[in-house]
Amino acid sequence: MIVVCSQCTTRLQLDDAKLPSRPFTIRCPKCQNVINAQPPVANAGEQGTPASSGSTVLEPPRYKQPTPAPAYNPEPSDEPGEVEAYAQAPAVNTGDMMQMLAALLQRGMPEKEVQAGGTRLAWERRRALVCVTEAHRDAVARSLAADNYQVFVADDTTQAIERMREDHMHVVILEPSFDAVEQGAAFVTREVSIMRPAERRRLFFVHLLASARTLDAHAAFVNNVNLVINPADLEILPQALERAQRDFNELYRDFNNIFRATAA
Repeated sequence: MIVVCSQCTTRLQLDDAKLPSRPFTIRCPKCQNVINAQPPVANAGEQGTPASSGSTVLEPPRYKQPTPAPAYNPEPSDEPGEVEAYAQAPAVNTGDMMQMLAALLQRGMPEKEVQAGGTRLAWERRRALVCVTEAHRDAVARSLAADNYQVFVADDTTQAIERMREDHMHVVILEPSFDAVEQGAAFVTREVSIMRPAERRRLFFVHLLASARTLDAHAAFVNNVNLVINPADLEILPQALERAQRDFNELYRDFNNIFRATAA
């Protein structure tokens, strides 16, 4: 029989042949905690079975560490050329790389690549978090990945929130029915709403909404987002994002110039 200390979680192996037939107490040799235990039922299947359901020595539940949404990794195509592209990396001349690195360090980083007050350099890929239902998940992720976004796909509310807190997202695409059981859309929306204004201005918030027209500015205003996309128009998602972001940056161009803020 195995008894687990409720204080230090030490597992104690007891000899079934020496156990009394009535409830008993033992002292944990590690922390000296007194453990109340009950003998195993007569028809227990095998040694090591925990005490009956009324016992207080059941093993405590294990805490599951929350994990952020993983990066999207599109499956390679069946085309031979594309499989080879995924499997092999181009050869790199180490000497040339060292020379380029030394030259870059000597002259410093170009001014246009330094984004004062922002978090994204000119050469850095935009990060997009996809929080949609399984029916649209792959289509949205593939479309963004093809447009050179670094895509993260959340399966549930916990992954979405953890990813938003771990990394600054440049784009968040949310469907109102995302993780409906846990009210995922409400939690993601709340996470966006509590951002500081400077952070919120650098996040492009998108709703995937079947009841609205793509690029409908009024629907976006009503839903307090930057852009609405109809699921029927997912094939033009990158183009719609580019147009909406261009209009947004044009609207705030003077503001961004004054405060040297990063465009969306």
